[in-house]
Amino acid sequence: GIAWAANKLGQKCVVRMPKGSTQTRLENIAKENATVTIEDLNYDDCVRMAAREAENTEHGIMVQDTAWEGYEEIPTWIMQGYGTLALEADQQLAKDGCRPTHIFIQAGVGSLAGAVIGYFANRFKENPPIMVVVEAMAADCLYRSAVKGDGSRIDVTGDMLTIMAGLACGEANTVSWDILRNHADAFVSCPDWVSANGTRIYGAPLRGDDRVFSGESGSVTMGLVAALMTKPEYRELREALKLDDSSEVLLVSSEGDTDPDRYREIVWEGLCGTDKEPFEGI
Repeated sequence: GIAWAANKLGQKCVVRMPKGSTQTRLENIAKENATVTIEDLNYDDCVRMAAREAENTEHGIMVQDTAWEGYEEIPTWIMQGYGTLALEADQQLAKDGCRPTHIFIQAGVGSLAGAVIGYFANRFKENPPIMVVVEAMAADCLYRSAVKGDGSRIDVTGDMLTIMAGLACGEANTVSWDILRNHADAFVSCPDWVSANGTRIYGAPLRGDDRVFSGESGSVTMGLVAALMTKPEYRELREALKLDDSSEVLLVSSEGDTDPDRYREIVWEGLCGTDKEPFEGI
């Protein structure tokens, strides 16, 4: 997105991508005339590298949706931009005479989740939907922070390898975490098979439903809801979330098939389809 905007505005753009990023995604960014590399670093270390480069470059500006002390203005703007998505979803639902009983929203650093949950917590102050934050198990910093339960943040380190590349972030946005710890009802940590199943369900829906080309980071919430509603081993969590056949659930598919090769591996070849490592929720 940054490469696309910079290209439109005639500005130089440098993008650093973390270990595990695919060549296809790199090539798509390069097509926008950006300088782009895949570094031998995890996401959070890549962010720090880019921040140092911006600081040491004349007219360099770091554009990133995770916040830390001293770097909060731009991430807050980005969260406000994400809020447009929540506003438009709310308006479309209202036009159809609906309001969500549940919202499942995926999280990396938590900026999208914070924006969506913050919007609906404010929109329905007296009776908010049940709101669930969903993460990749390899990078579940928000879930681990919720488990700790004292309001502090727990970081995840290491390679954080997961098919959910857009969620492979180990350090929470400080601005967003303040929203999530106060307004999210539950946090769920999901292994890759949950996302893979979500991608397949979106791609081959029930008759009459529209097909959605959803990438791995966008489909984990669909996979989670499907597992909660169909697998008896998750009955306790389903009941705790008050999910039943009358629920109106809002999901956000935050990416398309941005890596077509990986998408085909999931949909055609059943990538991650047999891994039944259980997910965890609090």
